[in-house]
Amino acid sequence: MNDDKEELAEEKADKIAVEEATPLAPRLIYEVIRRDGEEELERPKSSLIWSGLAAGALISFSLIAEAVLRSELRGFQGRFLIENFGYSFGFLVVIMGKMQLFTENTITTVLPILSKPTRFKFRRTGTLWSIVLAANVVGALAAALFFTFTSALPDQVLSAALEISEHAMSFEPWEAFARAIPAGILVAAIVWMLPQAEKQSFLLIFAFTWLIAAGDFTHIIVGSVEMWMVLLAGGITPGEALTNFFIPVLAGNVFGGTAIFSALAWGQVKEELAPNGHATDVGD
Repeated sequence: MNDDKEELAEEKADKIAVEEATPLAPRLIYEVIRRDGEEELERPKSSLIWSGLAAGALISFSLIAEAVLRSELRGFQGRFLIENFGYSFGFLVVIMGKMQLFTENTITTVLPILSKPTRFKFRRTGTLWSIVLAANVVGALAAALFFTFTSALPDQVLSAALEISEHAMSFEPWEAFARAIPAGILVAAIVWMLPQAEKQSFLLIFAFTWLIAAGDFTHIIVGSVEMWMVLLAGGITPGEALTNFFIPVLAGNVFGGTAIFSALAWGQVKEELAPNGHATDVGD
């Protein structure tokens, strides 16, 4: 009897060890993100607003950390690649803090629509996108106002932040759009890989967001902080900010995250799902 119990316990332990060592199948990753998306669509508007404001304000630390490194590394030959590590800081705070970042929602709330499109889901997704984007941009404005009109930053760091921001605003509209597509893909890829990453999530976010900065790609929310910084300094007009930066980068991020990455992710799992759009071997 004891031998049977020991054998069953050993089999159970072996099964757990195999499950822990086996990477999640794509359909299971999809199911995790689909459920997250369903939960996001049900959140109260007030929660979305406050979370979006926090994300927009705190993502500013991507710009500030990058500016700190630039101000300290002037004249250093490998400055560009090193200073871009600072870009990851705001993303780490926002993503690991589970705050509402617009570019994450280009995949999280889209997969529930792809799995089972309904008028309600389209309407809720449109509402969520509008609320989160607006809250992110207002949060970014609050951060830009704070850093511009207070003595929170040393002069050399503020100068470096404005220098970085001016570069981000220097692209022509089509170039800004093109550079926004890889950024949208990379953020969506982070969301897709996080369920599998577990303990490596910090390194995943750090590496991929560094690549966004090192590749000189454009991101609508970090870019909004940069846009407000340049606007407040009088470097561009509101019309230029809207047409040369905001609209092209927003379109590029959405195209990269939704039309490219989400569509490809959906394509690889759709034949493995039940008619209700759920992974067949995962209970709700």
